[in-house]
Amino acid sequence: MIRNAVAFLRMRSAIVAIAMAISLFLCLVSGAARAASVFEIDAAHSSIGFSIRHLFTMVPGRFDKFSANIAYDEVAPEKSTVDFTIDAASVNTDNVKRDGHLRTPDFFNVEKFPTLTFKSTKVEKTDQKSVYKVTGDLTMLGVTKPVTVQVEVVGIGPDGFGNIKGGFQAIGSLNRKDFGMIWNKALDTGNTLLGDEVKFQVSIEAVKKVS
Repeated sequence: MIRNAVAFLRMRSAIVAIAMAISLFLCLVSGAARAASVFEIDAAHSSIGFSIRHLFTMVPGRFDKFSANIAYDEVAPEKSTVDFTIDAASVNTDNVKRDGHLRTPDFFNVEKFPTLTFKSTKVEKTDQKSVYKVTGDLTMLGVTKPVTVQVEVVGIGPDGFGNIKGGFQAIGSLNRKDFGMIWNKALDTGNTLLGDEVKFQVSIEAVKKVS
């Protein structure tokens, strides 16, 4: 009888321990889920710009239409994710003729490849506060390559109109030839009309969704 009582107590202790472990796990999971805040882009206060060498100067451009899903984890930023979609036809360099050329198969080939996408795969801390290395898969012209950008979380807070907003700045560069964008023109000097490196900068102001 004593043996049965001891066995019962041991079994009950084991069940209690398992239950506590499960409860702790569920708390950790739910806590992580709560920590990730979903933000929607405020397009009126956001931009995606780029620049490329033309002869001897850097010529700027931008995309006017884009969207993104940003899940920012304030507790563990390295668990954050971002998913960008850019409308290729919205490319804008403030020159109608040049923009028309950029939409052709020589460059963005917008009829065949209407969007550019970026999906993050890893977020890493740096030695700078609120600055992270974000690596992801960039797809352009049907080619997908890993690209790493530097992202700064500028701030998270109220905007004075009842919303919580987040500010994010990203900078990076890529070689357009890696994605099959090879059009160029050779010059008599031995140089080319365009550079291969494209520098880009992304400024995002986003509104935190209320769950």
